[in-house]
Amino acid sequence: MSTPARADPPSLADLRREIDRIDEAMHRLLMERGEIIDRLIATKRTAESGSAFRPAREADMMRRLVERHRGILPLDTAESIWRVIIATFTYVQAPFVLHADLTPGDAAMRDSARFHFGFTVPFVTHLGAGGVVAAVAASKGDLGLVPATAVAGAGPWWTALEADAAPKIIARLPFVERADHPAGLPVFAVARPNPDALVREVEVWSVRVAGWGPGVARAIDPIVEVIAVPDRAFDGAALLVSVPQGRRLADVTAALVGAGASVRGEALVGSHATRYTISEGARPVPTGR
Repeated sequence: MSTPARADPPSLADLRREIDRIDEAMHRLLMERGEIIDRLIATKRTAESGSAFRPAREADMMRRLVERHRGILPLDTAESIWRVIIATFTYVQAPFVLHADLTPGDAAMRDSARFHFGFTVPFVTHLGAGGVVAAVAASKGDLGLVPATAVAGAGPWWTALEADAAPKIIARLPFVERADHPAGLPVFAVARPNPDALVREVEVWSVRVAGWGPGVARAIDPIVEVIAVPDRAFDGAALLVSVPQGRRLADVTAALVGAGASVRGEALVGSHATRYTISEGARPVPTGR
């Protein structure tokens, strides 16, 4: 019996031609995407109506990307490419400026801004989240990045989001978290939202309490994320409370009162997608907040 002839392995030249073919196809697809966005602008008249941000769609796109990703290409690279594509085409639809608070660290915030929005979107820095919120409020459709964690010495910037016409928190970045994320600084994205484009998996509330202290803080459900800033006006604190699906703000306020605090006010200041976390070698899972 004769042995089947083995096919010769491809040459380096053959493989490089394949890479060139794929690169050209990717470029053509990006240009085709641009043509569709051009038609989208004409259909929706986005350029006239303001913000083109669609946080619900963006969160879903990033989740699907992570779930289908495989092979030797690092997830960081794939995620950053798609983030730049999404942000750039959003900018093409309706030009905006990206404002960022450098208080948590210049390098960390710049990494987050560039990873998620690239270099095409104009970037303006501020020292303090309040300046970011004010700039977004004064704009037609700008976006702001502020820290999603407590910053020493920072005031309750989120109280400026309480009015109905004020900007709101529309996203929490990164959409998919992992220990070695190259832009892992947790940040809130603040903008004037399109109500039909929001994702409401996690509600974010501004809550003012009197009688705040360590015992009261411990009474809050650990799955509810809280940033607390002392408020000397009534010997209490201004809280930014992220309430995930399956929990209610009423449960949080009941726990506060049960621990001896009194609630002086509450206002919905935004919402965002549930955080997805990837542990090494595992699939992404929602963290619940």
